[in-house]
Amino acid sequence: MYFTLPQEYRSAPVEELRQRISDARATLGKKLLILTHHYQRVEVVESGDIIGDSYGLSKIAAEQKDVELIVFCGVHFMAESADILTSSNQMVFLPNPLAGCPMADMAEMADVLEAWEFLKEFGGEKTITPISYMNTAARLKAFTGRHGGLICTSSNADAALHWAFERREKVFFFPDEHLGFNTAMKMGIKPEETVIWDFSRERGGLTVDQIAKAKVILWKGHCHVHTNFKPEHVDQVRADYPDIKVIVHPECPHEVVEKADASGSTAFIVKYCEEAPSGSTIAIGTEINLINRMARTYPDKTIFELSGQNCPVCANMYRTTLNDLLYTLENYQDLKPISVEEPTRSEALIALERMLEVV
Repeated sequence: MYFTLPQEYRSAPVEELRQRISDARATLGKKLLILTHHYQRVEVVESGDIIGDSYGLSKIAAEQKDVELIVFCGVHFMAESADILTSSNQMVFLPNPLAGCPMADMAEMADVLEAWEFLKEFGGEKTITPISYMNTAARLKAFTGRHGGLICTSSNADAALHWAFERREKVFFFPDEHLGFNTAMKMGIKPEETVIWDFSRERGGLTVDQIAKAKVILWKGHCHVHTNFKPEHVDQVRADYPDIKVIVHPECPHEVVEKADASGSTAFIVKYCEEAPSGSTIAIGTEINLINRMARTYPDKTIFELSGQNCPVCANMYRTTLNDLLYTLENYQDLKPISVEEPTRSEALIALERMLEVV
């Protein structure tokens, strides 16, 4: 996909962008809602109406019955989910159409279908519940809904696994292996009861015996931001700051989560920073835009990125700029909204509604 903003929008100074966004918001009034994910640039967050994680924003999108125009400052799978959850007379726009998700791309539809065909030998949907992380394309959400599964986010992954095991013996979790593994460990599932399906290998690189004994079958996928964090980073900040608290996202490798003081979704991390006593020192293992915003919001606390060596930025979240937002607001009538067609929409909606019911 090729996308270039007109020169007028690319060259406009920041103050002009802010003023024109404000003017556009005033013109559109109550028909407009701007949703921004926690990982967006600070200036984009400041121009939005509501900030949240993927679960919270999905829930809000589903509740907006009177809004006509939803501008979702996030990535493609989030805007797709918002379109599925809203009514047909509402339009959802993604300000930068190039904002995708490498993790979501690790679970290709053809590869998942091939895996599921093989897993039918182990009972298929009679014994296995598919759980799709929010970070997947609409077609995979539809696959999940079609086979009796649900969507989860890092906010409700625990509840999603409990829901699944109340109904069937096994879980097929994709695409993030680390979130799936960390959640399974919290539930008390043994490491040997989890296996990783490697889509690049025949039969996932697993034996029949391994699959038969597994309770959780994890897709081989990851978030490139969160796998930057290593156990030695935790060791180093503890050596440098004896009273430090280490908070990480559950997409981090299990060895990092084990060493941290706490792990949780972006909403959890925000709340932790908010409630921490003044004077606290907190190292965070997640996306840099969220960390920087927490440091600015709570200057009475020392908040910084865990590794101290890299810049864990989600390049796709970072794609969205004030320029993109303004262009969308001023030209939405000429732009193509995000649209998920039937039957994908209805099948994905089943899985998303189950997600919203599970807390």
